[in-house]
Amino acid sequence: MSTKRNIAILGSTGSIGRQTLDIVAEYPQLFEATLLVANTSADLLIEQARRFKPRTVVIASEACYPTVRDALADLPIDVHTGSAAIALAVVDPAIDTVVTAMVGYSGLESTIAAIKAGKTIALANKETLVVAGELIKKLLKTSPSVIYPVDSEHGAFYQCLVGEHRSEVEKLLLTASGGPFRTVPREQLEHVKAADALKHPNWSMGAKITIDSATMMNKGFEMIEARWLFDVEPHDIEVVVHPQSIVHSMVQFVDGSVKAQLALPDMHLPIRYALGLPHRLPTNERKLTLADYASLTFEAPDMEKFPLLATAYRAAAQGGTMPCIMNAANEIAVAAFLHDEIRFTQINEIVNRTMASVPVVAEPTYDDYVSTNEEARRVATTLTNQYKQ
Repeated sequence: MSTKRNIAILGSTGSIGRQTLDIVAEYPQLFEATLLVANTSADLLIEQARRFKPRTVVIASEACYPTVRDALADLPIDVHTGSAAIALAVVDPAIDTVVTAMVGYSGLESTIAAIKAGKTIALANKETLVVAGELIKKLLKTSPSVIYPVDSEHGAFYQCLVGEHRSEVEKLLLTASGGPFRTVPREQLEHVKAADALKHPNWSMGAKITIDSATMMNKGFEMIEARWLFDVEPHDIEVVVHPQSIVHSMVQFVDGSVKAQLALPDMHLPIRYALGLPHRLPTNERKLTLADYASLTFEAPDMEKFPLLATAYRAAAQGGTMPCIMNAANEIAVAAFLHDEIRFTQINEIVNRTMASVPVVAEPTYDDYVSTNEEARRVATTLTNQYKQ
């Protein structure tokens, strides 16, 4: 790689965003942070902007805008605010690659703008494809834009499929750590708190995705994401619990052989891979030593203990706006659980009751996704208020 790439990082203050900036700092000759976007973390955004000196900064929260604007007034940085400003900023002709690391539904509008502008997208916001995968695939057919997955699991699929004929793929084997409650008896899940769920055994992630890992909804999201990224049916994606988190995913072929991608559980690796494509970037970071992992184990997920995984398969099979409804309800319920307002097991109840209450649009437009998301959030919020402790 010889030409320096200008990178936009949507969600620069989150876990993926911070680690993406680590990669930018690791390879200053290859990457430049041109646009930084955050939601409400003004202080960290200011710190990042003063260090990396991007051309543009956007703080989504209008309440935080004066703080960021004034703190960066002495630098030649354009400072903007609001969701419309984010979508406008990503189409800047100077930007080559857009890292979509915003959490939840909020990443959809800006990802669509980046696709229409023909940008290369390093996708970390899985909810974009969960909510509107069919729409995204349609847009990609008329755009030079390409999507490279940043998730460790989807990055693993991508690597395993390089050089293979897709017609010879039998199934995708999506690995899951099992989260912090893999060995906790089902009856005890009624009493766990957010602080317990945030203690992930292997990965360091943001709060929302860590709760999704604890419920295994995250694997449901990743299954739907893989469906759209790799053009496979949901029933051809099998979730396998792998507690060591060394095998990041596998592909099984029609001849019975299986290819796997192995690495330490460190998000720097899939981010580095996605940004470096078509090349692998050398690094001095710690690498996998197989002797340190003498035992790698695999088991089937407990769908009764973690029913949201089965819910995600059901939503994917129904299609239309059902995954959008599921995602919206989950975001509302997880936020309430993080504030200890509802019980862990009530996340599933709220999601399923919302899915049963909101009408599904079979062939949605973008406006249908927007209105469905709003209605699902309204219903889920009403249900959550009924459950609040």
